[in-house]
Amino acid sequence: MGDGSDANDHDVDATAIVSMLNKHGVKYVVIGAFAAIAQQAPIPPTRDIDLTPETTKENLARLSAALKELGARLRTAPERSRPTFDEAGSSLRSANVWHFICRYGEFDISFRPAGFERGFTQLVTRAHRMRVQSVEVLVADLDDVITSKEMAGRAKDLRVLPALYRHRAARHG
Repeated sequence: MGDGSDANDHDVDATAIVSMLNKHGVKYVVIGAFAAIAQQAPIPPTRDIDLTPETTKENLARLSAALKELGARLRTAPERSRPTFDEAGSSLRSANVWHFICRYGEFDISFRPAGFERGFTQLVTRAHRMRVQSVEVLVADLDDVITSKEMAGRAKDLRVLPALYRHRAARHG
């Protein structure tokens, strides 16, 4: 999953990122390709990790503290128009998706992933607590990953769907 030595090498040390979130007590679900890979889906590694956090005021404050300790900075939008977030975390809700980069690589925070209008509260009901490289994380159910990729409909999502369908069928087979 990467060693975090150079965030520009398009590799991500997901373990370091989620370890920091865990250290701060952030409640979140890992979604997207990393969630599928954690469940042994045979898809190519991705350059970032996607997360859906709980949106309570307390959790957003913990998330903000973790982002600060990670040294996270926004990786999209021109400098003059970049939204910012405050220490309390309340401004994090001003956007549906945040694209960050830190010394451990790229990661996205998505409050309402495609197909999941209620975000964390919807995903957490079927999520699985897993140990990935010695770090405990809550991972979105494979069916939810598939639903989100179907609903997003982006080319990169559509490319991996056949492999995810086969993996799901083999698991239930």
